[in-house]
Amino acid sequence: MKKFIAFDIGGTKVKHGLLAENGKFLSKGIYDTPSENLDTFLKLMVDTIREYTIDTAVSGVAISLPGFIDPYTGYSEKAGAITVLNDQNLKRLLGTKISLPIEIENDGNCAAIAEKISGNAQDCKDFICVTVGTGIGGGIFINGKLLRGHAFKSGEFGFMITQSQGTEKILHTNASTTALINSYKRLKGMNEWQKVDGETILFETKNDYAVKQLVEDWTRSISYGIFNLAATLNPEKILIGGGIFTQPALIYLVNQHLEQLSWWKEIQIPIESCKHQNDAGMLGAMYYLKQKLRRRRSS
Repeated sequence: MKKFIAFDIGGTKVKHGLLAENGKFLSKGIYDTPSENLDTFLKLMVDTIREYTIDTAVSGVAISLPGFIDPYTGYSEKAGAITVLNDQNLKRLLGTKISLPIEIENDGNCAAIAEKISGNAQDCKDFICVTVGTGIGGGIFINGKLLRGHAFKSGEFGFMITQSQGTEKILHTNASTTALINSYKRLKGMNEWQKVDGETILFETKNDYAVKQLVEDWTRSISYGIFNLAATLNPEKILIGGGIFTQPALIYLVNQHLEQLSWWKEIQIPIESCKHQNDAGMLGAMYYLKQKLRRRRSS
């Protein structure tokens, strides 16, 4: 059985793994994203790839990357929070250092591909996958096909304006995990550099009413974006993923907020969790790589 290396590059962490072609993870790892220096960024990826290939035959490297990604060339016009990859081609840069096939796809698209092939959208032709993390992204399937947009910018849900006043008008700044953490830090009077994760915040909702209200407001912002997507594309369902959404209570809260919108009953569709959650990026990238290799062999 063939094996593949997969990376899911996020704004704060880089997840990586060795996968069998059937989607089973054989090993996993994670390291902090070196977002300020391109040489360091590349060195860590190359070192990780070489570590996996010391005693394992690998058929390719699959990469899930945020931003405006051309999946045919590997060029990233913008790469989300990984600014060292703005106006860069990671596929070509890595290709000068390793001799394996490499493919790159937008992270939201990867999550949607994973859910379509082996997740909670296998029976859907039309669905949306929304990913909540450092920013808000996602992927769209229409008539069974991934919608990338003419400039590879579809699924950038984080740019939707969901508030008419204030400075936090778009989903990136009011509904991402980063937004939740920043709101929590302001509430607690913490310094910007102090580290806190979303799971810690959710745990505190049990005993801290102010934190509970903060999470309520945050999930309400997410629900506005979900409503707009449902009204615009009328998919069969919308799936929500991202590390923090491994907590089932959050899906319940989003659905609760949607039900409070008087127009929701007119367009209501199922809102569910992604099956693959933290693994969706790596898994979807691997599926995409396999598709590309299959097409090359048949052409």
